[in-house]
Amino acid sequence: MSTPFRLGALPTLSRSTVDRQETLRTNPERLHARWPDARVVLLSDEGRTPVRRGEDALATRKALSFGDAPPEDAVFLGQWQDTDYWTLPGDPGGAGETVRIRGSWGFWEEAPEVDGEVWVELRGHGDLLDDTSAGLFTTAQALRNWRRGARFCTRCGGATELVQFGWASKCVQCGREEYPRTDPAVICLVHDDVGVNGEHVLLARQPIWPENRFSILAGFVEAGESLEGCVVREIREEVGVEVRDARYLGSQPWPFPRSIMLGFAARADAGAPLRPADGEIEQAHWVSRAEVRAAFENSQLRSGDAVPTPIGGGAANLILPGNSSIARVMLEAWSRAEP
Repeated sequence: MSTPFRLGALPTLSRSTVDRQETLRTNPERLHARWPDARVVLLSDEGRTPVRRGEDALATRKALSFGDAPPEDAVFLGQWQDTDYWTLPGDPGGAGETVRIRGSWGFWEEAPEVDGEVWVELRGHGDLLDDTSAGLFTTAQALRNWRRGARFCTRCGGATELVQFGWASKCVQCGREEYPRTDPAVICLVHDDVGVNGEHVLLARQPIWPENRFSILAGFVEAGESLEGCVVREIREEVGVEVRDARYLGSQPWPFPRSIMLGFAARADAGAPLRPADGEIEQAHWVSRAEVRAAFENSQLRSGDAVPTPIGGGAANLILPGNSSIARVMLEAWSRAEP
């Protein structure tokens, strides 16, 4: 007998090994004493960090390269195997060349390479990193994006400064403290009500996406709203379908700029008319399990190549979410399940 499908793997950006407990970053004496042996993750304004070609770990720098003590803009990321990790702004500089690597959704993108190090983005490269590197990169990206929007106090408008080694900001004028925000968003795999796991999944495409790129539906949780209520409302608003039996699957940080994706599955009547929201959803279709499986088999995302050019109708045209997205993990789990 079939059972409700579950995530078969931890979403790639949910992986982490680093200890980031608050007591570590509120102990200045400890952090300063360990600075000489610490490592630094560089992060450019474009959200890129260096990785050596052919390796699955970040190319970190010695902390002492940046001074005898943490600079003012240094942010503490955590500790792993008795090493402290920090992040600082950095860029590849003018020297080097441009190379082609896999980007988000499996498409090729151009990236700078200097001295054998390729400066990669989290969306396109996160799944290729080891657990420690994936967690460090995700945290560094999230804290950088938060800081960009928290330079002024929301109470008095005064300038703010970083405290707690990057985990809080304090207004220099009124003293108000603010902490990094995370905006919850639900992402839901809606399948039909055939059997336990259905035979078709509901996929949609946003107007700004290229032709044939489809994913499951998602939306932000509103004030005063439960997660399950958000699932029902978002699906109704985006495609006009009523869902039921919403159940939680798992979560993944998504620091673009500051979200956490909360994965759900729900059931709906595949015979109900689809009414894509004007300006938000360009197309919506029910897609069979066989088509999803074929699309995964036809893609070459795992090998680092680009998605094949569409060659006709059916699954060959279907471009599914990239490996760094929880949407991909959810679709893979559903495609392997029995109805």
